[in-house]
Amino acid sequence: MDGQENEQPGTGDTPVTGRTRRWPLRGRTAGRPAVRGPLRRLGVVLAILAVALAGSVLGTYGGGHVGTDIGPFRAQLSLTPAVGGGTTVNVPPLGALLLDSHDGPTHLTVELGSLDQRRTEALIDDPASISRASQSAVQDVRAGVLRLGLRTLGWAVLATLLLAGLAFRDVRRTAWAGGLSLAVTAGSLGLAAATIRPQAIEEPRYEGLLVNAPAIVGDARRIANDYTKYAEQLQRLVGNVSQLYTTVSALPVYEPAPGTTRVLHVSDMHLNPTGWQLIRTVVEQFGIDVVIDTGDITDWGSEPEASFVGSIGLLKKPYVYIRGNHDSARTAAAVAQQPNAIVLDNTTTTVAGLTVAGIGDPRFTPDKETSPAGSGLTKVVADQVIGAGEQLATTVRNSPQPVNIALVHDPASAGPLSGTCPLVLAGHTHARQVSKLPQVPDKQPTQLMVEGSTGGAGLRGLEGEKPTPLSMTVLYFDQQKLLQAYDDITVGGTGQAQVNLERHVIREPAKGAQVPVTPTPTRGGPQESPTAGPTTTG
Repeated sequence: MDGQENEQPGTGDTPVTGRTRRWPLRGRTAGRPAVRGPLRRLGVVLAILAVALAGSVLGTYGGGHVGTDIGPFRAQLSLTPAVGGGTTVNVPPLGALLLDSHDGPTHLTVELGSLDQRRTEALIDDPASISRASQSAVQDVRAGVLRLGLRTLGWAVLATLLLAGLAFRDVRRTAWAGGLSLAVTAGSLGLAAATIRPQAIEEPRYEGLLVNAPAIVGDARRIANDYTKYAEQLQRLVGNVSQLYTTVSALPVYEPAPGTTRVLHVSDMHLNPTGWQLIRTVVEQFGIDVVIDTGDITDWGSEPEASFVGSIGLLKKPYVYIRGNHDSARTAAAVAQQPNAIVLDNTTTTVAGLTVAGIGDPRFTPDKETSPAGSGLTKVVADQVIGAGEQLATTVRNSPQPVNIALVHDPASAGPLSGTCPLVLAGHTHARQVSKLPQVPDKQPTQLMVEGSTGGAGLRGLEGEKPTPLSMTVLYFDQQKLLQAYDDITVGGTGQAQVNLERHVIREPAKGAQVPVTPTPTRGGPQESPTAGPTTTG
């Protein structure tokens, strides 16, 4: 009939009196609107989150810096996103201090810039004003950091709002992005504030010129262990740098605290003359009282090499030496001829108030083929190396004076010395290592400190892709002649100029804490410990 439509459900397009009606294909499209809704909302959320994070980062880089006065300095404080946190204090032209001051995704940089002429002249005219400037230094830093945090927060939110406005053109989404940026930035700054460690000044890492390291890092006995002393240390830092700029004289160096004894530990020179230059610099700048050398001063122990040890006499400080496996009896005799040298071979000496015992390496193996690397200790070599440690342990026990430091060349000799003295120094491996020897019941714990190569492994240090760095350690002993702190000094290998200094303060391990223990070889068979056997680097 006219005007009536024949409907045939279940079909596609059905012609009816000149018109077409579309029937929904239920089995194929019914679920799409329900899926698109959540996916679209998730995409919007992710987009808002991405814009908030991007805006926070851009805002931090763009506005996360303020200028502030710290004493006579005009300093620049800046925040940057970082995974590990921490603080860098740049002190041009001296170098930089790196502090593990806090956790969180923010890194603080303090750049000490130019001096204000008016305030500097006031410091020169009125010495009391230096004290006042030092006392206000901590408050200056605190106020600057607070302003820096507020400025960074404002810039992060502003950058996010602008970025979200351009991206979404929607007020609601822009507001959500701004709020999220506020939460993320405030949370990051709050995490840094909650995890701040004022005692981080105790163990700074210095990068810059070696000659400036003592003045920047300071003396071990005067380093802070609470916030008050931390503030005092910062004040003294400002005061010292002020003197540097205003007097244009030699860089001031902290005087050692009363009773502090400073020992320089060197090892494995391997005929590198650069090592002597480095030793002389450290002896002068750190006020070293005695130098200890744990062997391998030469490569082959030959007579022509004996002239290399002539630089010992130029140090004008006591030089305690034991023979390494590359040093011959002729080498030891040449060292003994130096006016300030003391050669130990299963003997003891008292120098700078410290009682030191030492024994030379029982081997003379300038040809590495006699001690192949990776084979571990053979029974014969194990008996030699461990036997040397046993001999020295007997000497230490029989010493009329308690021994403060024992010296061996190969750390594999250190095992028998556990419990006989508080500290054992060694070399041979060309790699730094600090650990505890297995403790003997009812005996004092013994710490083992293995030095790297002060000579950068000699010529063989150039065989790899990167030269072996030159390394040495300054040890600080208190009035009771116990180790309180040490500075690891590393100079980039031959031809490089980078200098790093890391301060370590000796603390008693927390109850239940895991302390690294050096495995020690035993007589009777080969050992696979990497520190136990002779290597191609020793």
